[in-house]
Amino acid sequence: MREEIAAYKRERILEEAVKLFYERGFSGTTLDDIAGMLGVTKPFIYTHFRSKVELLEAICRPTIEMSLQAIAEAARLPGTPSERLFDGIVNFSKVILQRQANIAVYFREEKHLSETGLAEINALRKQFDRVLSELLEEGARNGEFHIADVRLSALAIGGMVSWAYTWYQPEGRLPIEQVGAKLARFALQMVGVQPAEQPSTAL
Repeated sequence: MREEIAAYKRERILEEAVKLFYERGFSGTTLDDIAGMLGVTKPFIYTHFRSKVELLEAICRPTIEMSLQAIAEAARLPGTPSERLFDGIVNFSKVILQRQANIAVYFREEKHLSETGLAEINALRKQFDRVLSELLEEGARNGEFHIADVRLSALAIGGMVSWAYTWYQPEGRLPIEQVGAKLARFALQMVGVQPAEQPSTAL
């Protein structure tokens, strides 16, 4: 029970920090501001995070980890490379769009991360690119994908989905699931899969 309470308190700190970093920026937000939103004192935050930079890293890292997990889990599934790429991009898109503020904070405030924190996140990003590249390479080997440059294609697909945080509107005409499916179709087209060849699970 004690661990659950501590996890809840930590999550509440992160929720308020994301809101304030998103609205005011990292430099424009103090730990006192976050504590004030929570109705606690600054020492309360220090019991869970040693510094504002550590708090920033705790906001940024999980989104990268979840994105990697989305692609890695899809890559391990049975099925064709097209089916697995489709599922991976749908789930990757969900991570980005459901954590829109987190990813925005990461891209805006990356310069404030510690050297160690930045290195850890960059390592996760490289692993994401490697897993996606391996899936694309598999599809290219069996003739399913038609790719001139696998590495560049992986970067382009990852960038397309990641950048969706800048334009997605939760109150817009398409729900997250449909946006994810459309982005997955775009990804398939980028690797040379024609519409008639797209997975039957496509929306």
